[in-house]
Amino acid sequence: MEGIGMQGLELCRLFYLQHGAPLIESRLGERSRRVAVGLAGQGSDCLGFDDELSRDHDFGPGFCLWLTDEDDEDFGDELRRLYAELPKLFLGYARNATPQGADRVGVMRISRFYAQYTGCRGIPSGDAAWLRIPEHLLAAATSGEIFRDELGEFSRVRNGLLPCYPDDVRLKKLAARIFVMAQAGQYNYGRIMKRRDEVAAALALSEFVKAALSAVHLLNRSYMPYYKWAFRSARRLPLLQEAVSGLEALYSPGADREALIESICAMVSGHLEREELSSAKDTFLVAHAEEIMRRIKSDYLRNLGVMVG
Repeated sequence: MEGIGMQGLELCRLFYLQHGAPLIESRLGERSRRVAVGLAGQGSDCLGFDDELSRDHDFGPGFCLWLTDEDDEDFGDELRRLYAELPKLFLGYARNATPQGADRVGVMRISRFYAQYTGCRGIPSGDAAWLRIPEHLLAAATSGEIFRDELGEFSRVRNGLLPCYPDDVRLKKLAARIFVMAQAGQYNYGRIMKRRDEVAAALALSEFVKAALSAVHLLNRSYMPYYKWAFRSARRLPLLQEAVSGLEALYSPGADREALIESICAMVSGHLEREELSSAKDTFLVAHAEEIMRRIKSDYLRNLGVMVG
């Protein structure tokens, strides 16, 4: 049987269940219960966005085995040898790893896995630590699926990062995105077009779209992934789908972009009012960014510049 059309996460789950679990449990015995297993991190397969084009790099059967620092010292090398014994071909697929993606699967320490994305060996402590972490890295750290975690340490950290930033940090980042939407979209785009500077206009539009996609994710209490998948991720979210459709329409031939920008901003401002994140009646989003800032309880975050975050 071949896994034709199978997505990477499903392929890796089956590979673990059919080959990984029996081998590891038979050879490690009770120690196998201390190993967290799954697939998470970078890669379209971890987000569920992989397709046929994704299979030319870092695709194929494999999974992550996460250990505490102490367990890695105790039996990590033994587990690495067991992982190396697994079949190289499964359901017609071989692991196609690039030098940059070679460490995405296999045995790794829980602390190192999270530190590479967050800079912290566990759950970040304090507003400043959270604010420093980009959304796409938290999206990667919390992506994919856990197949097994009886010890619970990997899941404890993962659950501490989900579903989104602590609320004050989320509001700080949201205020920054809303401000950029106003600056790049409502203010600068039209002015640049009057100057007929097509390159600068394209850059302004890109800044607007990127900020809007981030705002949509934050309002859905979700992390926006790497730019390549940001729009596709937004399409999966329950709130503000009409605004997401408006962002797509910006790239249609002959689109009235200035009108669409205003329409998208009106949808977002309306949502902010319904969520009681802003009481501003102005359609210019700067006023809403300032309202969001006033709702932040943390003195440290509230006193930062509106665009910080």
